[in-house]
Amino acid sequence: MQLADHAGGALALQALLAGECDVMAGAYEHTLLQQAQGRALQSFVVLGRAPQIALGISMKTLAHWQSAADLRGHRVGVSVPESSTHMVLRRYLREHGVPEGAVHVVGVGTSHRAVEALRAGEIDALSNVEPVISLLEARSEVRIVADTRSLKGTVALFGGPMPAACLYADAGFVRTHPGTCQALAHGTVRALKWLRTAGPSDLMQVVPRADQLGDAGLFVAAFQKVSEAFAPDGLMPEGGPATALRAMLELRGDIAPERIDLSRSYTDRFALAAKQRFKA
Repeated sequence: MQLADHAGGALALQALLAGECDVMAGAYEHTLLQQAQGRALQSFVVLGRAPQIALGISMKTLAHWQSAADLRGHRVGVSVPESSTHMVLRRYLREHGVPEGAVHVVGVGTSHRAVEALRAGEIDALSNVEPVISLLEARSEVRIVADTRSLKGTVALFGGPMPAACLYADAGFVRTHPGTCQALAHGTVRALKWLRTAGPSDLMQVVPRADQLGDAGLFVAAFQKVSEAFAPDGLMPEGGPATALRAMLELRGDIAPERIDLSRSYTDRFALAAKQRFKA
């Protein structure tokens, strides 16, 4: 098996559509968007039951920030445009009546580059993931205004459970390669079960140093903030697909809801088998 790392889910999706990979780990809502465009992608095991993304306002360039309206004319960093980090920003702007075109979106990745961009004043706000957000929070460099690292914060922003990262592939691949999908589901569900009891030292043994942003203690603290957002057993959360579809329709006025069949966008078959095998 070969792994390819991309700066954001949108870029990974491009690789999947180009035939450069068979399975990808990315946002569930991509399966809905692609279905609306005539391509059948299917999630077969869920990694996250919340996006684990937070939107922070720079305390350096927007120190006097009072409301979402203050973002008008400013630059907001996301991992890459059209990614989940961008979706969280768009949902926040919509909720507060700020037109998307009123802000300038900048792709900054999800690691050191994102931190450096905010500190250098290249962006005035940042929608990003852990441990980037906790690193900036710890030094009071951002003020969090939207937070999907918790289930409560996710419901507050999206109005319901919002499935996030999952393993998905072309529906044809899932149908013709059930053994591969089952093996991946087994590994994922087993890892999710392990995460529920893993301690700091356990995490440090398996997480690459580069992903810790040079601060192991901070990484552990960041993990604790998002721990409940991980799927407990790989199954699609009840009501999650409907929430994702509602959010997508709000943000994409060019999509006809009658073209979306939620039952075709995911299957719990493989996760259920893995849950039974590992007693997750």
